[in-house]
Amino acid sequence: MVSQRSLKKHLLTLLSEPDVGRILAELAGHPPEALLNALFSGICHADLQTRWHAVTAMGATVSRLADQDMETARIVMRRFMWSLNDESGGIGWGAPEAMAECLACHAGLADEYTKILVSFMREDGFYLELPALQQGLMWGVARLAPVHPDLLHFWNAPRYLLPYLDSDDPVVRALAARALGLLGVCDAAPAIRRLLNDSSSFILFADGRFTQVSTTELAQEAIDALIPAAP
Repeated sequence: MVSQRSLKKHLLTLLSEPDVGRILAELAGHPPEALLNALFSGICHADLQTRWHAVTAMGATVSRLADQDMETARIVMRRFMWSLNDESGGIGWGAPEAMAECLACHAGLADEYTKILVSFMREDGFYLELPALQQGLMWGVARLAPVHPDLLHFWNAPRYLLPYLDSDDPVVRALAARALGLLGVCDAAPAIRRLLNDSSSFILFADGRFTQVSTTELAQEAIDALIPAAP
C-alpha cells in the first residue's frame, strides 16, 4: 500500500504537469478522501500551475466526495472557512478559489455554501481584507457565475461586488468587472467603463488555460456582455 506521504509527493508532482485532463483522469482512480491532504497543500503552492491545477482537482474531488458522503464534504467546506478565519493562525491561500470550484462542481454544495462565499465580500460578514485573498474571491465568484447565477443573485452578490471595482488592487478590479459581466449586472456598466484605460495585466486561469490578460480587456468583455441586455 502506498503511504500517504508518498502519495502526496506523487500528486504534487502530477499537479505540476501541463495536461489538467490527464491529471483529473488519474486522480479519479483514487478514493477522494485520500487526495485531500495533497490538494490542500497544492492550492497554496508557490508554483502557479501546481496551484491552479490543485484548485481544479479539488473541485472534482470534493464533488465526488459529496456524492458519496455529504457530511464529509461539508467538513472540507468548513476547513476552507476555518483557514480564512483570523483565529486559524493561517492566511487561507487558495481557499476562496478552491471553495468556489467545489460549488461550481456540485449543486448540493452550491445550495448550502454560496451564501458563505458571498459573505466573504461583506463587511458585516466574513470579510476578507487581504487583496490577494480578494483576488481569489473575485475569481471564485466569476467561476460560479455561469453555473449558478440564480444563487449569486439570490444572495445579493452584485451589490457586494460593485465596491470592488474601486479597489486599489488592479487584479481585484478586473476580476470584479468580469464577475459582474458574467452575472449580467447592467447597472455596473458605467463603473466598469472607468476601467477601460487600465492597462494593468496579469495571468488569468480559466477553462483550464492560462492567459495573459489586461484589465482593459476584461472590462471590455464585461461591457460587451452587458450592452445587449442594457435598456
